[in-house]
Amino acid sequence: MRFLVRRNICCRRRNREHLMSVDFKRGETLPIHINMTFPSLPCDVASVDAIDLSGKHEVDLDTNIWKLRLNSHGHIIGTEYLSDLVEKQHTTRNHDDKEHHDGSAKKPHKFSFDKDAENMINKVKKALENGEGCRVYGVLDVQRVAGNFHISVHALNIYVAQMIFGGATHVNVSHMIHDLSFGPKYPGLHNPLDDTVRILHDTSGTFKYYVKIVPTEYRYISKEVLPTNQFSVSEYFSPMNEFDRTWPAVYFLYDLSPITVAIKEERRSFLHFITRLSAVLGGTFALTGMLDRWMYRLIKALTTTSARGAFQ
Repeated sequence: MRFLVRRNICCRRRNREHLMSVDFKRGETLPIHINMTFPSLPCDVASVDAIDLSGKHEVDLDTNIWKLRLNSHGHIIGTEYLSDLVEKQHTTRNHDDKEHHDGSAKKPHKFSFDKDAENMINKVKKALENGEGCRVYGVLDVQRVAGNFHISVHALNIYVAQMIFGGATHVNVSHMIHDLSFGPKYPGLHNPLDDTVRILHDTSGTFKYYVKIVPTEYRYISKEVLPTNQFSVSEYFSPMNEFDRTWPAVYFLYDLSPITVAIKEERRSFLHFITRLSAVLGGTFALTGMLDRWMYRLIKALTTTSARGAFQ
């Protein structure tokens, strides 16, 4: 079943038609373009994790992610390319945010820091003292099903995280979203999260962005078809307190609409232009004719009144 919604979006003899139909795509991947800055989270502890609706980690994601170390002024001081940024060391299980690090917290056991862990702790502490941040950008290719991805410190062992931050309330996930999209851009596309800034002061917590993705095809006048996606979003912030067993993170929970939208560019014909021009000219002549009659009647009434006054 197909619906037609006509919108005159462009001028200069061009408009766009919006066609809506049921989405039958199967077995395709969904590209997620990420470009975010975390001014208070060093790159050594910032990690990206993605899971689908079943709760299974996507350990074979085709990722192309870069992390840029930033100093306190936002200037780049280091670059790291991570093709396996998605945390592959996690086991397959329900990966809800409430479960992160809970297992380790509920089962205390002996833990000894090796040399590498000590070096990492010292390195991250120094980065925090220097006010380092991190910029994460690149593309995640995930399965075309509902799921989520998030940026957090969940890759750290709970004991290492405690040694670095001294508790979850000291993890600052302030962030700036420069670009978040689910496919290439087309003329007139608006991504609602672009240029979003969320800065925390003297507090911590978890950000959740609930994203509804609408599969979209943009059809140019040249007959070229661009498959992409547009989306709407709502957000929620959950503040952290010292009794919480979770760790702060920035979540993007996405779901796909069963309806796909096809946007078709059409060039207006010359006959359509002549028809509209005729309508405008006809309306102009009709309006001037009405004004002429009103002015004639007004002048005639004023003239008659003046003549009567002079006669009397």
